[in-house]
Amino acid sequence: METRLGFVGIIIEQREQSAEAVNHLLSEFGDQIICRTGVPYKEKSVSVITLIVDTTTDALGSLTGRLGSLPGVSVKSNLSRR
Repeated sequence: METRLGFVGIIIEQREQSAEAVNHLLSEFGDQIICRTGVPYKEKSVSVITLIVDTTTDALGSLTGRLGSLPGVSVKSNLSRR
């Protein structure tokens, strides 16, 4: 299956409960992640992670679905058309 370039935005509102699970999932998909940036935003008590990915639609769906099922984690993503 062909891969496409895309991004994933992750907001973690319950860091104590979900940070370890998020990091574990990102490690599982590490070969598809080109770039990762993370910022703890203490004023709002959240953490924000952005990813640049080169992946398939199936793999992206798996990653975002699993992330979104974690407590306090919100995910948005998009892939290029080609």
